[in-house]
Amino acid sequence: MTEPAAHSSPLQGSTPEPVPQPGLSVWHAAWASACVLLALVLRVAGLIADPAVTYALLLAAAPGAAGLVLLRPGHPEIRRAQVLGGWAVAAVLASAMTGGLTGPLGSLAFMPLAAALTLGGWRRVQMGAGATGVAALAGLLVAAWFGPPAASPVVAASVALLTAGAAAWGARLAGRTRERRVLLAEISAGRAERILASQPGLTLLVDPAGRVAAAYGLSPPGMAIDPLFEGGLIAAVHAPDRPAVLSAISKALAGGSAQTRFAPRVALDRRIAVLVRPFEGAGPGRRLIVQAFDDSAQFAREAGLEAARMEAEAADAGKTRFLANMSHELRTPLNAVIGFADIMRQRIFGPMPDRYQTYPDLIHQAGQHLLELINDVLDVSKIAAQRYELNAERIDVRDPVSAAMAMIRAQAEDKGVQLNGVLPADPLMAMADRRALKQIALNLMSNAIKFTPQGGAVTVSLDAVGPYLELTVADTGVGIAPEDVKRLGRPFEQAGEAAQKAQGTGLGLSLVRSLAELHGGRLVLESTLGEGTAALVRLPVVELTTGSRPAAAEA
Repeated sequence: MTEPAAHSSPLQGSTPEPVPQPGLSVWHAAWASACVLLALVLRVAGLIADPAVTYALLLAAAPGAAGLVLLRPGHPEIRRAQVLGGWAVAAVLASAMTGGLTGPLGSLAFMPLAAALTLGGWRRVQMGAGATGVAALAGLLVAAWFGPPAASPVVAASVALLTAGAAAWGARLAGRTRERRVLLAEISAGRAERILASQPGLTLLVDPAGRVAAAYGLSPPGMAIDPLFEGGLIAAVHAPDRPAVLSAISKALAGGSAQTRFAPRVALDRRIAVLVRPFEGAGPGRRLIVQAFDDSAQFAREAGLEAARMEAEAADAGKTRFLANMSHELRTPLNAVIGFADIMRQRIFGPMPDRYQTYPDLIHQAGQHLLELINDVLDVSKIAAQRYELNAERIDVRDPVSAAMAMIRAQAEDKGVQLNGVLPADPLMAMADRRALKQIALNLMSNAIKFTPQGGAVTVSLDAVGPYLELTVADTGVGIAPEDVKRLGRPFEQAGEAAQKAQGTGLGLSLVRSLAELHGGRLVLESTLGEGTAALVRLPVVELTTGSRPAAAEA
């Protein structure tokens, strides 16, 4: 990495800061004092016969006094315009009072021009020249009408010498000010170049075609400076990344700024981040500022994170496939175990010894529980692997819900929990998966019965609200803490005490939520500790008709 020398100064065209002029106030004060003193001397000496000449000299001193007050160190630029305006007014009035160029104070008409040269600025010089012309014209008009006032030649010579001296002094001050401004500009340019050269990145000044006019700072690895001046910025960019860099340049030419990243053509393993913004405005022919930084470390981190993400996703997909395959492998022999246990329970091949009378029932219950668990794992795995396909058909949604209630009623009676159903009296038609709806109802009712103590009640409601099917399962059980409600619905998440968690696996609500989302719906849980829980599944599957809304009847 090297620090290159700029081929052209990036500070060209910038506006220099105002340069202080210490002698400006002194010049104005000296002029005001000289005018007043000359008026007194000439008056006392009897060389001025017309009082108008005395008043004109005193009026000419007024801009000097105003400049002494207004032109302080650090004054705003507008004060110079105000002072120059005072010079113009005073010159016009004095010239009109004394006959202009034909009168004894004719040289005062040139003082606005001399003051403009002293104040500096090409525009002010133009204004001063214009004021001089107006003053001369005003004096000639007055002299033509009234005639020039009589005065001694000594007065005219004295005023002319005073004006010439003031103009010479002012020109000297203006020259020193220009020299100081040039020096300060050179110092500022050198300081700016040193600051730019010490930056950790590389700052380039380029034209719209990408040609590099100047370069400052340290170049990133893989981006040499000399080739940039020879072939331009675009030639140093890897070909597939050039459209992005060209797009950033186009955006900067339109007046905005853009950031992108590219690989250097000679170091494809590196990455360089660039920020492109306009310099001296925007539009065709304008120059651009391009700041380049080494971004290889950030690129490596992002690439590592992306690789880690892909590896994690692959591992998760492999786990899901493993669970799905193992669930199939386990369910096949488990069906045989449950079947043989059922044969033993029914004594199809004869009686069993008393010692083994309870074993078939225990085997059957344990096998049935394990089969339900495996079925849940299989369904969750299919959904996670995006292999679960809904078999949507036109059904009366009361049928799968009623079937689920019939299957779960024995479990509710064994525990002493009252199971109530509020279903529509008329058919409620929808486009949905029959098995999925039955699974949703079974899981919600099974959860509600598990966590409802003896003597409690579970109520199942089914209704249609516009295009939405609403299935609600409410219980009078132990309830769920607010912090646990947020977690439920994710696989293997459970709430409550250890004894309550032992009654389930945490897959039921996860499966309900997933099946609801596959239908385009959602699951909402509302619960209060000690009072109960209400689970609402809302699915946009109802067929809209022109008939009246179905009335609900107790099932």
